[in-house]
Order: sequence, then C-alpha cells, then structure tokens
Amino acid sequence: LALGLVLAGADRALLLVFPSLLAAALVVALWKVLTGGLHLDGLADGLDGLAGRDAAHRLAIMRDSRIGVFGAVGVILALLLSLVALAELPAPARAAALVLAPVVGRLAPLLTGALFPAATPSSGAGDAFMASLPRAAGLLYGAVVVILAGFLLGPRGVAMVATGVAAAMIWSAFLVRRVGGLTGDGLGAGVELAELGVLLAASADVRLTGA
Repeated sequence: LALGLVLAGADRALLLVFPSLLAAALVVALWKVLTGGLHLDGLADGLDGLAGRDAAHRLAIMRDSRIGVFGAVGVILALLLSLVALAELPAPARAAALVLAPVVGRLAPLLTGALFPAATPSSGAGDAFMASLPRAAGLLYGAVVVILAGFLLGPRGVAMVATGVAAAMIWSAFLVRRVGGLTGDGLGAGVELAELGVLLAASADVRLTGA
C-alpha cells in the first residue's frame, strides 16, 4: 500500500510537468527501481526455464543468473504493457490502479504459495517462504484487498483484483506442470503478472465503460 501511494503521488506530480506517456514511463521506472527489479528477475528466470527439456533442466536454467531470449523478451513485453496500459488511463483511474496493483501483487504469493507445492523443498528463499506461510494469511489479506478495491472503485475494483489474482494463479499452475512446483522465481513472476493484470483490467474497464 505504501508503494502504491508513493507511485500514485509521483504520477500526480509528473503529470503536471510531462505528457502522459512520459510520465507513465517515469512512474514504471520508479516502480521497478523501488522494488530492486526483484520480481522482474523472477519473471525472466521463470520464462527462461520453460525452455528446458525436462523438469530438472528447467530448474537448472532458472538458477542460472544469465538471462536468455525468453526472459529478455518477457521482461520487455511486461514493461511495455505496463507502460502503455498506465499511459492510457485518465488521471483518477491511474491513481487508483497504481495504489491497487502493488497490493494485489503482494497478495498473489500468499495465495499461490499456500495452494501449490514447492518445486525444490528446503533449497531456497522461496521454499522457506512457502514452508512458513500461514494458510490463513492469503484469505485474511485477500479480504483486506477486496475491501480496499471496493472502497476505491466499487465492483470494478473487485474485478481488477480478481483479474490480477487469476493471472498469478494461471501462471503458477502452468509452472507447476512444467517443473513440479513453485520456486522463488515463480513467486516473483506471479507478483509481476498480478500487477500487470490489474493495470490491464483497469485499462479494459475504462475502454468498456468510458469512465
């Protein structure tokens, strides 16, 4: 929530000085700098790993610090989609989406981490997170997020939350099928995809309702 409020405030200030597209680019850049690119790294590693010939090979690729073609293209597309989706939103909708997206992003690993198994138990930070995760955490936090979304945007906000969570769930289920479970990279990628899902849903909402 603090991250979202910072991004919304920065966006409001930047829109006073720069055109919408440039302001959106600067906000997305600030977003990734403030989070250290941590989840983008997970997205890149997760996408690179999908090219492996079997589960063991895919996990080995994910552990490799070098970025491959799939990872590079995936990160570029994620950044471009976030940038364009944000740039096309009117100012009030931008502020709400920027507050909501990071919150939903942090909800995603609480839900997927409790629902899916770890790919390599007891071998990494992601596995430690999943092992120590209280089962009720996702439900409790999810209820708070839904209330926040309803307060900001009503039923439309709840739909945005659902879209973001669905994106993380679909990704996680696909990754589990490919490597047998979730990894820290998979959890990080889920954060990125959940945030992107919120931005895309907000853009679609403006397009469909004209609000």
